[in-house]
Amino acid sequence: MSDESSAARAAWERVDTTIPHSARVWDFLLGGKDHYAVDREVGETLLTLFPDFAMVARLQREFLMRAVRYLVSEAGVRQFLDIGTGLPTANNTHEVAQSIAPETRVVYVDNDPIVLVHARALLTSAEPGVTDYIDADVRHPDVILNGAAKTLDFTQPVAVMMLSIAGQLTDDDNPAAIIGQLLERLPSGSYLALSDGTDTNPALVRAVANYNRTAANTYQLRSPAQIAAFFAGLDLVDPGVVPTPQWRPEPDRWDEPPAVVSAVCGIARKP
Repeated sequence: MSDESSAARAAWERVDTTIPHSARVWDFLLGGKDHYAVDREVGETLLTLFPDFAMVARLQREFLMRAVRYLVSEAGVRQFLDIGTGLPTANNTHEVAQSIAPETRVVYVDNDPIVLVHARALLTSAEPGVTDYIDADVRHPDVILNGAAKTLDFTQPVAVMMLSIAGQLTDDDNPAAIIGQLLERLPSGSYLALSDGTDTNPALVRAVANYNRTAANTYQLRSPAQIAAFFAGLDLVDPGVVPTPQWRPEPDRWDEPPAVVSAVCGIARKP
């Protein structure tokens, strides 16, 4: 049996289909097919408690696309470290980046075994681009960086993508310190793209509290100010930390951005 087949088999053995998992619930909200009954049940409950949840998921995917386009086309980045990858879907980071700059190198990171099983779908870039996948937890930045260094050149700028992953860290995990450790080894001119859910909508707060009661990994909503603090020491790109659809929206995407978003995002450059 090949190493790849052995890894996939071991990953399947780690999958627990009796407990909802954020990556699979997110897949349900995005209209995907890689989830189980328990994930659908939780997703449907989330939508009952907070009907805009699916919209929030779609808006984040749109932000990912705009962020990657900006980082490649305007900031000139050719290397990405995408942490908390989630299940493969349309317009993954490498697909967006390499459609503009085929030589872009992308390393994906996740610790969900079902994401590992499907990781081959994330490793489809043609030369000269490169993609890789690391099975690791965001709480272990040294493991992530040591693995990423096999594919990425840390003497050149790297864009760290952290979409809805800081919220999976509790205050005791010290997400600000983890983000600092991830950026510390990267050179000047590197970027952080981050988005997360906020505690500004009571319906979302209730929905997430309900999710956390049974989830394998809980989610921590924070205030916009707390999320903005994750960019401390970095130079924010205009328009700063804003509701997700307000970050450089595509022309004609909105007559008026949704009033209820419950997530903020931003991109910042390491001086």
